[in-house]
Formats: sequence, C-alpha cells, structure tokens
Amino acid sequence: MRRLFPVTDQTATRASGESGGGGAGETVGAPGGVSGSEGSRAVPAVDFGHGGLPAGDLVDREWSLDELAAAYAYPEPGPTGREPWLRANMVSTLDGAAQHDGRSQPISSATDMRVFGTLRGLADVIVVGAETVRHEGYRPARVRAEFAELREAAGQTPAPAIAVVSASLELDFTLPLFTSPVTPTLVLTGAAAAPDRIATAEKAGARVVIAGDGVGVDPARAVRALADLGHTRLLTEGGPRLLGQLVAAGVLDELCLTVAPLLTAGDAQRIAGGPSVGVPRHFELVSLLEEAGFLFSRYRRS
Repeated sequence: MRRLFPVTDQTATRASGESGGGGAGETVGAPGGVSGSEGSRAVPAVDFGHGGLPAGDLVDREWSLDELAAAYAYPEPGPTGREPWLRANMVSTLDGAAQHDGRSQPISSATDMRVFGTLRGLADVIVVGAETVRHEGYRPARVRAEFAELREAAGQTPAPAIAVVSASLELDFTLPLFTSPVTPTLVLTGAAAAPDRIATAEKAGARVVIAGDGVGVDPARAVRALADLGHTRLLTEGGPRLLGQLVAAGVLDELCLTVAPLLTAGDAQRIAGGPSVGVPRHFELVSLLEEAGFLFSRYRRS
C-alpha cells in the first residue's frame, strides 16, 4: 500500500503549497485521521520531498494495523465532549457498480478487507440496512485481539454493536446476529412498527430503538438516538438505499470509498441510491492510498 495523498490536516496543507513552510525533505506528519486523534500510535513520519509528494510512503508495502488505525482515527472530542461522527465505508468498481451478483465481496480485495476490519475495530456501532443484512448474511461483529487495547483505552465495548435499520422488522431473529452477539444488536425502527415484531426482536435479545414518528427511520434522529446510547463513533456499511437516505438527510460526515480496478457493466446499484438531493453534497479529499490498483480514498464533509 502506498500513500498518494496526505492523511492529516497538517500534511494536506503542506502538500497543497499553502502557508506554513514545508520545504524539501521536511518531516511534517504521520498517518492519522485528524492530527492528534484518539487512538493514534507512533508511526513513520511523512517526508515531503521534491514536488510536495510524501516520498516516505511511495514504496509499496503492507501497512500495519496500528498504522491503519491511526490513519482512520475518529476526530478527538471537542470542548463540549465527543460529538457523533458518521462515516460510511463502501466499495465501487471503475464503472460505478457497488455490487456484483448482488454482493460486494466479488469487487473487494484482501487489503480492502483489512481496511474494512480496521474501520469496524474503531467504531462504537455499525449501522446497516435490513436489506444488506439479508443479502450479505450479516453476523455479529467479532472481538479482535489486535484492537482490544485500543478499544479498552477508548472506553469501548470489546466489539462494536450492529444497528439494523428496518421499517418492517421483517428480519430473521433466530440468526446469530440477534441471538448471540458479543455486544447486543440494536434495531432502529419507527414508532409505527408492528408491536408483535418489536416483541419478537426483543425476545431474541435485540434492543429496539425508536428513531422515527412513522413507519420509517429518520436518519438525523437515528444518529441522535445512537449518540444518546453512548455510540458516537458511527460506521455505516450501507447498503446503497440506506446510504442514499443518510446523504439526503445531510448526516454523513465522512466517506471511505474503495475504488476497485474492475469493470462490470450491467445494472448493479451505485453506492448510494434513492431520490437525488436538490443540491449535491460537497466533500473534500482527506487521504488517498493505493495498493495493486485499488484506491482507498477518504472524504469528509466540507
């Protein structure tokens, strides 16, 4: 994996030639989501050589999990405490397909799965749509020894919770996702959800969270409800319908997008679906990594 674009605010400023110096050979930063982010570890510094490129990471190598965790760290708490931060992690082919044969795995890679695991290891909760749970065969997030120390220091549970967004609650509550998670699974639904389905979910061990006045879920209310439960480091893995709803509601803070060097044609879904927004949402590039032609980009709301 090689870094093609800086990771921190500081290195981004130096690379773009803005004020603050940064002459040839000056060491100006290290992989980290936001400079000084919680969970950052000591990692090799970035040496900006001629032309402002991070010469220290042009060599293709496998990044350690510590480096990946630092590169994707959540923002530090502000003066009033930790605010909810919602990031999405998606994969797309060159021609915009988010799936192949109905699943994302065929367009992924081993490194993409390492990033996938890292993002899960940093999150308090993983928000996912009911349709994706059905199609992707979702299981509970597992405890990973590599992230145990980091999660304990951050005051997190051993494994992130899964929060399933469902209006109908037509889910198989006999699955391990609901019956045997390390951290109890949450189900986000609306106030008009069928009482018998709510009872079935709760009997299976899930915690039902009302996040809407009707049959559906209000994205902004869902984010607030999760934050009220102490889940402020939020990760969504889609699917496209859910991501489209989050984008339309303006609650998405960050997008981690893997671009696979593949062409699939066909009529596969894009990473975000549903009605288009009135005005396109603008995001800025924070970092860009490359491995075997796969691009691992990170954008945040500007």
